[in-house]
Amino acid sequence: MSQMRDRKCMALLSVPGAARWNERVDENEVIVGVGPLSAAEVVAVARHGARVRIDDQALEEIGKSRAAIEALAHAETPHYGVSTGFGALATRHIAPELRAQLQRSLVRSHAAGSGPEVETEVVRALALLRLSTLATGRTGVKVDTAQAYAGLLNAGLAPVVHEYGSLGCSGDLAPLSHVALAVMGEGPVRDAEGNLLDAGEALRAHGLTPIVLAEKEGLALINGTDGMLGMLVLALADLDRLVKTADLAAAMSVEGQLGTDRVFADDLQALRPHPGQRSAAANLRAILADSAIVASHRGPECNRVQDAYSLRCSPQVHGAVRDTAAHAATVADRELAAAIDNPVVLPDGRVESNGNFHGAPVGYVLDFLAIAVADLASISERRTDRFLDVARNHGLNAFLADDPGVDSGHMIAQYTQAAIVSELKRLAVPASVDSIPSSAMQEDHVSMGWSAARKLRKAIDGLQRVLAVEILTAARALDLRAPLAPAPATAAVRDALREHVEGPGTDRHLAPEIEHSVRLVADGTYLTVAEAVTGPLS
Repeated sequence: MSQMRDRKCMALLSVPGAARWNERVDENEVIVGVGPLSAAEVVAVARHGARVRIDDQALEEIGKSRAAIEALAHAETPHYGVSTGFGALATRHIAPELRAQLQRSLVRSHAAGSGPEVETEVVRALALLRLSTLATGRTGVKVDTAQAYAGLLNAGLAPVVHEYGSLGCSGDLAPLSHVALAVMGEGPVRDAEGNLLDAGEALRAHGLTPIVLAEKEGLALINGTDGMLGMLVLALADLDRLVKTADLAAAMSVEGQLGTDRVFADDLQALRPHPGQRSAAANLRAILADSAIVASHRGPECNRVQDAYSLRCSPQVHGAVRDTAAHAATVADRELAAAIDNPVVLPDGRVESNGNFHGAPVGYVLDFLAIAVADLASISERRTDRFLDVARNHGLNAFLADDPGVDSGHMIAQYTQAAIVSELKRLAVPASVDSIPSSAMQEDHVSMGWSAARKLRKAIDGLQRVLAVEILTAARALDLRAPLAPAPATAAVRDALREHVEGPGTDRHLAPEIEHSVRLVADGTYLTVAEAVTGPLS
């Protein structure tokens, strides 16, 4: 799988507002302990194939909680998840000789997902975050069970998890059950090359032994918000790159449309002290520095009093997206520090039921981010559209076409943007306001956080494509402003594109050119070449 790269570099996340998102981590190995994983560590394992190791303190805590569960297993008083059924069947006391079967049956019956396969990086994040909770010593699993999760990750095996099956309450039950099924040696998995294999055969090929679940273990493996949290962490990592890429795109549009950079002055931003807005404006100033195009119309003869909102208000919109991401990062940090299971083994040995598996905190911010993503794409599309209209593009050809009428230029590229933005608006409708009762009304209010996470992933893909079209179009406009030279940073972005896409000319097959630009957004090339000029953007 392409996401499983053997890299010996360091990962860096810089979402503002949450300190641990800035740390660098070794992508070769992540140590799972009783303390929380960082977001960067989750990305390293999920996206870059880092190996995991459980530290000694965590192994000790796992052993202690397992002893507490085994004591309860032999008690006469029934305890939920240890010697009873589950959900609406919790009133049934399970005889000792049936309890191993109970745990197997729980996992098998709950591995009921349907639909397309979930991406490998999501499955790896899901498995890692469940392992992280097991390592807290609050779940009561055996040490061998926790080690089985580490072994699965290190072998590069990704259980097949399906799109549908989680209501985001009682945890991401079906997705987590498919992972648990795999460590039992059942169900399908994909190896690091993407081949579909039987889990039992795949485990044996890597020298791993299927686990046999004991009291409470099945429940402990499936009762968490790990899927929606994993997707939140990955989305925030993507947005860290995309908000800065949006600043690049906006700067190129301001420049190509003969806009002014005066509105981005720091003293103007200080009048409205939102930190994200100030960061975005600082980026725009840095990117536009030394632009001959901008300088060409700074004099008193310029009649451009105010630019359109999509240009002038870029820091306000881009900044609001940053501040929304900062809030979501704070929620993610709290969730990464959580030990989510039901029941839980407390440090004093008590085993108590709780409702910490409810996904509302994560679901809300996933939906909030989908709104922000849709609006960031929307303002990008509006900037692009201005390039194409002779009434608004200040002297450029209609649709940036070589011979308008014979050529259509970037006319339909904007159609593609518009179609994506329309889809993003639909994806911005919140999932977390919905709830469907389940389990015979025992689970009568659910979060739909998994659904919120799935639509956010699609929205982020759409945002990448919209920004790619804006940069593709703006680069063409910058070339058409010759002999005036763009800023060094925007010139570097244009030149990176020109390694794959020719400059202005007669109409060509446009779809491959869009895809080249999408790749340069997605792999961070545009951002890298710009920051080589400006230094790190915020």
